[in-house]
Amino acid sequence: MLRALSLRDFVIVEALDIELATGFTALTGETGAGKSILVDALGLVLGARAEPAVIRAGADRADIAAEFDLGGAPAARAWLAANDLEDEGGDSCLLRRTIDRAGRSRGFVNGRPATAAQLRDLGELLVDIHGQHEHQWLARRDYQRQLLDAFAGCDGEAREVARRHGQWRLAAEARLARERAQESSARERDFLREEIRDLEALAFTPEGWAEESAEHRRLAHAQELIGHCRAALEAADEAETSATGLLAAAASRLAQAAEVDPALEPSRRDLESAAAHAGEAAHALRRYLQRVEPDPERLDALERRLRAVHDAARRLRVEPAALPEALAARRARMAELGGDESLEALRQRETAAQASFHEAALSLSAKRREGARRLGEEVTRRLQGLAMEGGRLEAHLEPLAEPAAHGLESVELRVAAHAGQPLGPVGKVASGGELSRLALAVQVLMGGRAGIPTLVFDEVDSGIGGRVAEIVGGLLAELSAHHQVLCVTHLPQVAAFARHQLRVAKAAGAAGAVATVEALGGAGRVEEIARMLGGARITDTTRRHAEEMLGHGAGAAAGSKGAGRRAAGRGR
Repeated sequence: MLRALSLRDFVIVEALDIELATGFTALTGETGAGKSILVDALGLVLGARAEPAVIRAGADRADIAAEFDLGGAPAARAWLAANDLEDEGGDSCLLRRTIDRAGRSRGFVNGRPATAAQLRDLGELLVDIHGQHEHQWLARRDYQRQLLDAFAGCDGEAREVARRHGQWRLAAEARLARERAQESSARERDFLREEIRDLEALAFTPEGWAEESAEHRRLAHAQELIGHCRAALEAADEAETSATGLLAAAASRLAQAAEVDPALEPSRRDLESAAAHAGEAAHALRRYLQRVEPDPERLDALERRLRAVHDAARRLRVEPAALPEALAARRARMAELGGDESLEALRQRETAAQASFHEAALSLSAKRREGARRLGEEVTRRLQGLAMEGGRLEAHLEPLAEPAAHGLESVELRVAAHAGQPLGPVGKVASGGELSRLALAVQVLMGGRAGIPTLVFDEVDSGIGGRVAEIVGGLLAELSAHHQVLCVTHLPQVAAFARHQLRVAKAAGAAGAVATVEALGGAGRVEEIARMLGGARITDTTRRHAEEMLGHGAGAAAGSKGAGRRAAGRGR
């Protein structure tokens, strides 16, 4: 939900900070006071096109910020995480937009730079603004399909159809790749198969290659190693004048001398340690000589192994260490050419995947047809009480020439706003107010299933009054059970159903008129509703009427669903 909206130097706003609450909030005020400015500012921070004309006279730039609570917006959370823009502090999200006199615009999400496109993408998951075409989800064909699936309770089936379509597409691609390979690369496949077989038989690993190379060097120089080691052993410990004997004798002499002069003790210790090390080296050499001996058979086997590895590397024009990568590359190329699976098997797999997709898609189509019928009937019934008598909605299903990931048909909502008007696409035949009321009827019917936490209505009461306005107010209250609802209205019948009310006014400032916003409660709401009822002259009778309307609307705020049904019932 939208927690707060902050404006600086925007149109006629010098500085404005608004805190918003859950439920239904009405924005009221005199005509021209700037109520829609708040909606325009919200649209800008959600990525709408920015123009220097929105900067307040005398200022260098406009600055708009909106803070959201993401508690009921899992899709927005996921988007933020995917774009590395989430707030590490918790459940809030701060969007900011600045526009300067040169027309430059900068956007930020949680303090990090963001493009206008990113603001729009995120904004569509947080807010629907009805009355501003940039955010009119009801006119988008993909959303119309998703809405129908959600209403019909088959959105899970739609995801399964998309999954099976993906499997069918992959199977078709594998079959096409094999057919192309069979036509042009049969010889290459045979050659690759032979190379892969040889490399797999070679079973080369870098670790094994290092061990085999080291062992080959030892065996190839076995006699030389034995000679060197025996000579070293004799010098170290077995000759009459061996190193160990000479070092031990020297250490003994220094031991006697150290008794006279202790300064010689370190030298004695060093000679004693050297004698011990020489003895350890001699012991290690004896063990080594016991293990090392010529092994012509093993040496011959290692030479054959090394020759095989070098031959393979030379044949493939790589270093021996790169043989595993060469094998992986040939396996990948073999997979591109269709692998070893037969063409017939690939065709069978594609046919099975196609049949599986069509089975699920046909079931989905049947549910969509039934859902389209019910959606049309329900929305048409609700339109009759919303100053759209004779209006009707139809969810039209058009078969596709080729199956798609979303099924076998496209979905288009068509509407006739009045009796005698032909059905046409929602976004083209309905006025702003009609489209807002249509969206309101659909949203209430969905009962929160649309998944967007905040809904803003700017033209919902255009061209209506009296009984219809009361119905609209009740529907907005009903809708606020599932969403945060903000509505700019000039009708007291609508505002009376709100749980909260903000009054927008225009006051004189140093640089001209400036807009202000005041949160109303108690007597303030009575006065504002009375002003909306009676205009400039407010009487006690007007105030009593305002109190009566607010009392009736308070029931809607406490139990919004029942209020909406009662209001709609009175309309019928």
